[in-house]
Amino acid sequence: MTKILSAAIAICSLQLALGQNPSVKVDMLDSNWIVPKDALFENFDNRKTLLLKGGRATVKNLQLTNGTIEVDIYANSVRSFAGITFRKQHDTMEEVYLRMHKSSQVDAVQYTPIFNNESNWQLFREYQAQLTFKNEGWNTLRIEVKNNSAEVFVNNQKAITVDNLRTGHDIGEIGLFALFSNRFSNFRVTPKDVVDKIESNSKSVADPSTITKWEITKSALYDAEELDFEKFSNEEYMTVETEASGLLPISKYVKKSSSGNFEQNAEDYIVASTSIHIAKDETRLFSFDYSDKIIVYLNGKIYFEGNNSFRAKGVQYMGHVGINTNKLHLPLKKGINKIHCVVIDKANGWGLMAKLE
Repeated sequence: MTKILSAAIAICSLQLALGQNPSVKVDMLDSNWIVPKDALFENFDNRKTLLLKGGRATVKNLQLTNGTIEVDIYANSVRSFAGITFRKQHDTMEEVYLRMHKSSQVDAVQYTPIFNNESNWQLFREYQAQLTFKNEGWNTLRIEVKNNSAEVFVNNQKAITVDNLRTGHDIGEIGLFALFSNRFSNFRVTPKDVVDKIESNSKSVADPSTITKWEITKSALYDAEELDFEKFSNEEYMTVETEASGLLPISKYVKKSSSGNFEQNAEDYIVASTSIHIAKDETRLFSFDYSDKIIVYLNGKIYFEGNNSFRAKGVQYMGHVGINTNKLHLPLKKGINKIHCVVIDKANGWGLMAKLE
């Protein structure tokens, strides 16, 4: 009974503080957080701390639109990831994290949207930064969220400006993320008013040859021996739009059969199709990239198979995407031509981008 009463008082105190004070500290207490079963609340280094052994922790009874989110992360040179999630709605959210073992490297800090419980860092190479972390004591991660953008600081040093938050959410839950074990302390939030209406910062496509709409299927478990062109070409397709760059973040539109377990996921696939109408026979250049794997068909015939998976081409290979990475000269026939791309993914970013010149 005493524990229940204490929890109720803690929750009421948190809500009252947010209502009266523009800044509030969310103590590392079980009454304030929804955490995985193996998480531990411990006194460490004269602080109240949360030890996350993996997964996400969410602040109870608190959602944020705009404001500042800060947390201290204990120094850790062992391979691990530690960060903040915000504007979380169900399994889709924004996420920023430190790759604790990558101090001083070009991808020490990363931003990614999480779509349907899947990370997409391979698709957003532009939102990574090189920073050096403290190798002892606490590192402070701070995110300043304003409408559709965010600025990321580590130990008061600016790391990343995210000029276009990708989920489209204007409000959501906030919390913490860890892959492998990391320790957090001193979580604080400063809500701020919405200055303007939150709108997408998407820009018009600069290159008119970029494919900006695809017809895609639902996802299914991938089995190379079961893949059949006649079968998947007659499946039901839905129309989806890319980002201005031509990037199609597939997990935004379809949910995988297994997600959130990184390389432990099963492989899923979708088929993305586009039609080309031409007045006479001609050859056109098809430039494209993908994650993780792809099979490209033109009018039912395979023209390309590739593997762009994380570490598929060496231990340091990241699998980032760029629209000019792969090129095919496609012999198009007078009339309607169809390109089908079977895009296969296990983890870290399920994407496709292409242009037909």
